Amino acid sequence: MGDRGICAVIPAAGQGTRLGLGIPKIMLEIADGVTVWHLLYQRLAPWVAHVHVVLSPAGEAPFRRLAAAEIRLGEVSVSVQDEPRGMGDAVFAAAPRWEAYDSIVVVWGDQANLSGRTVGEVVRLHREAASDDVPGLVVPLLPMPDPYVEYEHDLPSNTLLRVRMSREGDECRPGGLSDVGVFCLSTYRLRQEWTRYLAGARDGTATGEVNFLPFLPYLSRDRGWRTTVVPVADPDEARGINTPDDLEFARKAYRRCAS
Repeated sequence: MGDRGICAVIPAAGQGTRLGLGIPKIMLEIADGVTVWHLLYQRLAPWVAHVHVVLSPAGEAPFRRLAAAEIRLGEVSVSVQDEPRGMGDAVFAAAPRWEAYDSIVVVWGDQANLSGRTVGEVVRLHREAASDDVPGLVVPLLPMPDPYVEYEHDLPSNTLLRVRMSREGDECRPGGLSDVGVFCLSTYRLRQEWTRYLAGARDGTATGEVNFLPFLPYLSRDRGWRTTVVPVADPDEARGINTPDDLEFARKAYRRCAS
């Protein structure tokens, strides 16, 4: 596998309720025998030393069967989020698995359209920016006509100021910057920073969860983390799998690339 100092963390404890399929989205089939997991692993493996996947209790056994070969080789590990408490909880409950690494690449478990090129650029820029003295944060962003999530980025200071989230009732502005579901962070004091953040964070208006995404502007704006924003050219990379249309889009995109 890739960089020995980087662990990928994939929070994948959801059940894909909106899709009505009753399985974790990471296990959705994109083509014959090819799942979202296979695509993510293929794109992450050249750049990271290890992949850790966080699943629901119901999803653990099926995923272990799906990734049995990689788990047996020690390239992949699994933990369980016993209750759905949000992405941040999933990432930091798995801290004992990733704290031995210098950095983590967090990837949402439904990002079937994420490119290996973007992952590689994120890792490369993180290596350049992070240091022992100042931890680093790398976030790929691109303008979207109708963003579901919108980041305010102050270009002169290279600082993330805030994030708006439609799922919590925020109004995102047309043409605003959105992410592609992948983030790279130094692990130095990262768990302590999350604990500090939780002390002042408010539960989401709609979900009742402490969301992970506002933690990123907190690190950049309030804690002085060296922030790198990676421009992404292809808006398709921002499209996760949340609806049947999204799933069909991912399947067609895979067929185009495979043909």
